Amino acid sequence: MPTLFRLLTILAVLAGLFYGGMFALATFVQPKRVEMTVDVPTDELLRR
Repeated sequence: MPTLFRLLTILAVLAGLFYGGMFALATFVQPKRVEMTVDVPTDELLRR
């Protein structure tokens, strides 16, 4: 029984670290917004 409790504790700590890291990334990292243009060849559109 102690090994099961130890396993569940380790898994809970790892899950907490994972979700804490995801929360920190979502909160503190701001994405860079860049305008993007894509040229579509007219041959591709007219072929259909």
